[in-house]
Amino acid sequence: MRQINRYGLLVVIGFFISAFSYGQSSKDKKLIENLHQYNVKWTSQSLNSSESMPLGGGDVGCNVWVEDGDVLFYLSRSGTFDENNQFLKLGRVRVRLEPNIFKDKSCQFSQELKLHEGYIQIAGKTESEEVQINLWVDVYSPVVNVEINSSEEIQVSAFYENWRTKDRLLPMAERSACFSYSAYEGDVITYRDSITYVGNNVLWYHRNRSDKLLFDFCVEQQGLSEVKDQLLNTQENLTFGGVLQGEGMVPAKRGNGKYVDTPFKYWSLESEKPAKQHTIQTVMHTAQAATAEQWEKDLLLVNSKTEWNKTKQWWHQFWERSHIFINADINDPNDKGWQVGRNYQLFRYQLGCNAYGKYPTKFNGGLFTTDPVFVKQGEKPNNGTPDYRSWGGGSHTAQNQRLVYWPMLKSGDFDMMFPQFEFYRRSLSNAELRTKKYWGHKGCCFTEHPETFGLPAAATWGFDSGTRKRKKSIEQGVLSNRYVNYHYANQLEFSFMILEYYKFSGEDISAYLPFIKSSLRFFDEHYQYRQMKRTGQPLDEKGKLVLYPSTAAEMYKLAKNPVDIIAALKRIIPEVIALPAQHVTEEEREYYKSYFRRIPDISFDTKMGYTVIKPAESWAYVANMEIPELYPVFPYGLWGMGKENLDVAINTFYHGESNEKRSFTDCWSQVGIFASRLGLVDEATHLVVDKLSDSPRRFPTFWGPGPDWVPDTDHGGAGMINLQEMILQCVEDTLLVLPAWPRNWNVDFKLHAPGKTIVEGVFKDGEVKSIHASPGIRQVQVMINEK
Repeated sequence: MRQINRYGLLVVIGFFISAFSYGQSSKDKKLIENLHQYNVKWTSQSLNSSESMPLGGGDVGCNVWVEDGDVLFYLSRSGTFDENNQFLKLGRVRVRLEPNIFKDKSCQFSQELKLHEGYIQIAGKTESEEVQINLWVDVYSPVVNVEINSSEEIQVSAFYENWRTKDRLLPMAERSACFSYSAYEGDVITYRDSITYVGNNVLWYHRNRSDKLLFDFCVEQQGLSEVKDQLLNTQENLTFGGVLQGEGMVPAKRGNGKYVDTPFKYWSLESEKPAKQHTIQTVMHTAQAATAEQWEKDLLLVNSKTEWNKTKQWWHQFWERSHIFINADINDPNDKGWQVGRNYQLFRYQLGCNAYGKYPTKFNGGLFTTDPVFVKQGEKPNNGTPDYRSWGGGSHTAQNQRLVYWPMLKSGDFDMMFPQFEFYRRSLSNAELRTKKYWGHKGCCFTEHPETFGLPAAATWGFDSGTRKRKKSIEQGVLSNRYVNYHYANQLEFSFMILEYYKFSGEDISAYLPFIKSSLRFFDEHYQYRQMKRTGQPLDEKGKLVLYPSTAAEMYKLAKNPVDIIAALKRIIPEVIALPAQHVTEEEREYYKSYFRRIPDISFDTKMGYTVIKPAESWAYVANMEIPELYPVFPYGLWGMGKENLDVAINTFYHGESNEKRSFTDCWSQVGIFASRLGLVDEATHLVVDKLSDSPRRFPTFWGPGPDWVPDTDHGGAGMINLQEMILQCVEDTLLVLPAWPRNWNVDFKLHAPGKTIVEGVFKDGEVKSIHASPGIRQVQVMINEK
């Protein structure tokens, strides 16, 4: 059946059975060909670390570059949080050849990120010599491998470089790196690492001092000392580091140096004799070990006998899961559509580097931050060492974090979502204890900036003095930070994300149901508690909850009945009720049914004659740059393509209360996602170009800083969602294909949908060439823009 709908879309409705018109080998070949054109290849060396390439796997990330003939890389690993919960790097490695082909002016140089197999190859060639260096990270073991092959025998030196060789008082300008201590007037010290030679290797580690933990500071600050023994402490005895080793290498000289503006010390190894082949490894270990000696023993147990083929196969399977190739047939790096497609793949690679991290990929740089002086050039102070990033390391800003993980559903990267889910599961009991302590009721209360142990960042609570002094009049349990003081909504969004994960993957979520149920319970009991204190009755005259004081995102403050919370409850509770019996008892089901009836109604307004969704029933003041009135569109899907009253949502996009905020498109901005969900093709297209076209930096997806940092990870995540929603939307049991796609962009895609469904298609020269949905039979609507 074919019809033109009122939004200028040609709609083709039909059923498509799982079928493939080409064999597996031809699919693989086409996949590899398309990925190959997305490889990033440089033919000149880098000026500094800001011109580095990402490399990673498992939970390890490296920034790799060649500067003045030396191969350098920073080491990062998920979970390396110090006493201040600052996310520390594990140091820097420098590799030097002798004779050094990369210093030869006649050298034909190249550095290439080979996406399909997830590694970097650095090569040099002269008339008399050829060198090839392969760098790869083992997905299954925290090991960075450097394999050097030369046509002639050469000497190799490897340097471990560390800038934390003595205790260092953090200046006030650097306190944002450990966000809890932002503007704190007391001393904040980054404590030194331990570094030494052990046999023929360089061993180093950082072990958190038991008397200087942020956890202890937050517990005392926030009045939780009497329940301290019940609280999870993620910092205690945390030890992280590694060993630098090389086959046939022995200790060499030690010394001092300075990179950019950061002094460092180095410990080096050198090859015992010249050879054509050399292997260097950096082996890492992180644990809450009882003693440093126990940590060292456990480090020896880390498997360094890595098998590259297994890692290559992992990356191959990663790329087989999903893809979006745009204008791949023209292969023009200057074409904006091509850039969007290439950068979608590059950024997905960056996310894949922390597939199995203990902690989620940080929105403000992930594993790939470099020297801060290059982030905001020309600004002083330069914010210190390579450990620095704005907005902290151990604190996880939920509003931003969610955008990093939503795109993993349609990309089929389900196994990569666990670090974010585990963040909330792990610290659930702490968030429940603080609720019970402050307000005496049930449910977890995660604030907007929870630390790794689930308590609010200290700076948001407020200090005894200084610019972030906490007023004595503020209620115990409530934050002093005016942007986030009543901002608890994102625990609901992550609950919804877990439920969507269940619908997409079909995998067991029983480990996360306590978090979901506790998140819901908090909003019910907390706002009945608030209303009872105000009026003596738990509900209003209509028998509804009164969500006050609250906030609509970080935008509309001291809000009553904010729409993002209402939309969350209206979407999540029916999903929970519909779960199978092993997940929800009949008693719980009845409770949730009554809870659903207590949810207040969404408020509407009239703007310029148009009915629009209000961000809240009322509010006192406005802050930040958000559009909470469109949260019913994304993430919650109450309005959108294939839904009733689409006009109201479109009116809200163009004329709503937060209309002027549509001009902000960096970082956490979701304007492009909203446009895609509403079928606004022109807006969705130019906004996805804003998000996913090349960054001004040498590596195309090192966006930022915007309000955050470089690389701006939530910026990339929002761009991925924007693009996915242009291609595929899921409305009940119907799949909408190409609902916001421009006719002048060709696309070859493979994406995931609920019910373990995979949707593949090719759209070329304004026509659908193929659509396949598997497994089984699904109703598919192909919606082609007629403009």
